[in-house]
Amino acid sequence: MAFSKTARRERIKRRIRKNVEGTQEIPRLSVFRSNKEIYAQIIDDISGKTVAAASSVGDKAAQGVNKVEQATIVGKKVAEAGKAAGVEKVVFDRNGYLYHGRIKALADGARENGLKF
Repeated sequence: MAFSKTARRERIKRRIRKNVEGTQEIPRLSVFRSNKEIYAQIIDDISGKTVAAASSVGDKAAQGVNKVEQATIVGKKVAEAGKAAGVEKVVFDRNGYLYHGRIKALADGARENGLKF
């Protein structure tokens, strides 16, 4: 049985989230990718709160560059925001997307700025 692209991503997402949970000490870095923008947030699943977030929407540095560079910029920004909130280590939630391209660029950008996962 063939699944649509979104249904396939939802199945993969459920499979990942079964094993990945963010705590107060080690929150979850969740990524969402749309066709134009990319969003990242650091989430404490136990309290249900977003600790830090960053996106390419309205970001002057992320405008006018290709999407992979945009993702790297967002990764660096979310790492800075996370470190400002006292987060050193996270678990990475790729949210059903394959780990390449923009998702990998965001993860590498976050690692460059000192986030560990």
